[in-house]
Amino acid sequence: MRLLSLVLLALTLATQYPLWWGKGGWLSLRDLQAQVQAETEENEALTARNNALQAEVQDLKTGISAIEERARSELNMIREGEYFVQILPRQ
Repeated sequence: MRLLSLVLLALTLATQYPLWWGKGGWLSLRDLQAQVQAETEENEALTARNNALQAEVQDLKTGISAIEERARSELNMIREGEYFVQILPRQ
């Protein structure tokens, strides 16, 4: 009877090892789920960024004010008849 119990215990342990620590085991599954969650969050952030860029492109295609604003801020352009005044900080 004792031998049968030991054999059954050994068989139980042999079947449980792949379930917990094997290639497709629970621990591996948990790691994969964490990776999927991280990739999903990154995809959501990139989707939001893409949507913002698409809105900016659409605004630049249709709106003159957006083009003018960008020219003023990034290229320091001014309209004809305007004066450019730059105030330097004290040192």
